[in-house]
Amino acid sequence: MSRKTATAVASIAVICGGFGLAQAQAQGYPEKAVRIVVPYAAGGGTDTVTRALAQRMTDSLGQQFVIENRTGANGIIGSEIVAKAPADGYTLLMTTNALTTNPWLYKLPFNTLKDFAPVTMTATACSVLAVHPSLPAKTVKELVALARAKPGQLVMSASGAGQPSHLSGELLKQMAKINFLIVQYKGTGASLSDLAGGHVMITFSSVPGLMPLIQSGKLRALGTSCRERVPALKPFNIPTVAETLPGFEVDTWYGLMAPAKTAPTIISRLYSEITKALAREDMKKFLDARGFDPGGNPPEQFAKQIVDEMARWEQVIKQAGITVQ
Repeated sequence: MSRKTATAVASIAVICGGFGLAQAQAQGYPEKAVRIVVPYAAGGGTDTVTRALAQRMTDSLGQQFVIENRTGANGIIGSEIVAKAPADGYTLLMTTNALTTNPWLYKLPFNTLKDFAPVTMTATACSVLAVHPSLPAKTVKELVALARAKPGQLVMSASGAGQPSHLSGELLKQMAKINFLIVQYKGTGASLSDLAGGHVMITFSSVPGLMPLIQSGKLRALGTSCRERVPALKPFNIPTVAETLPGFEVDTWYGLMAPAKTAPTIISRLYSEITKALAREDMKKFLDARGFDPGGNPPEQFAKQIVDEMARWEQVIKQAGITVQ
């Protein structure tokens, strides 16, 4: 055997040995409790989805998947913890669309594309464009016409700068070429309270949060932000906003991330177990009852989605001139 051949054989042996070790690690994973950092408060959409998923993964893998709520700075504090954690699969992040908008709003202590390894988008939730009943607009088309007739006079509430409710409003303004004032609130509760009280006229918010107000007649739903109509709103015959403004689409998604350089075999194991959990009938019923749709896209597809959304929201945020004080 020549020296070159021997060297090549040795290199292949090392690679195969490393691959074998990685496979063995993945097969044994997890060997201890796994921490999932939720960078938002307990009880919210991110927390709800994560806890349901964590319980089912605990059952299937025989190790605890523990939730740790680390709130602050629009998800940045919790995200930084995971970005700087060991890449061993034992510290994970459940994040939202904020991961793709924060880079254009804040100076981040991490690199969104380089410091995380996407696993999968676990669930999505649609938003609803709703108005106070006193507003003389019963369709998206009528709302657009009213906004054009009263430029800058209509007031919309949003649950925070850079949140889906805020960016949905900015996208609506840009696509419909209208102008109205968007007022930022410190959370969804205060935003919806003022809307129901008639202090503001318009909002975008999640289906679960708005459903009781729509059913009671305190708010009027005009359209949904997702690509398809929402089954839970079928009795109200609510169209999508895109049926009036083609191409309009905004949903809230919840996705699992690991620190960069986490072994692909561990990423694959997590993805496989999550898709199994999402396919369970009890999980489907749990999500459907709360207005969520199950996800489960492959890691490479989720990674592309993050890149695409970052580019999309960069344009919307820059055009709107959004800044965070």
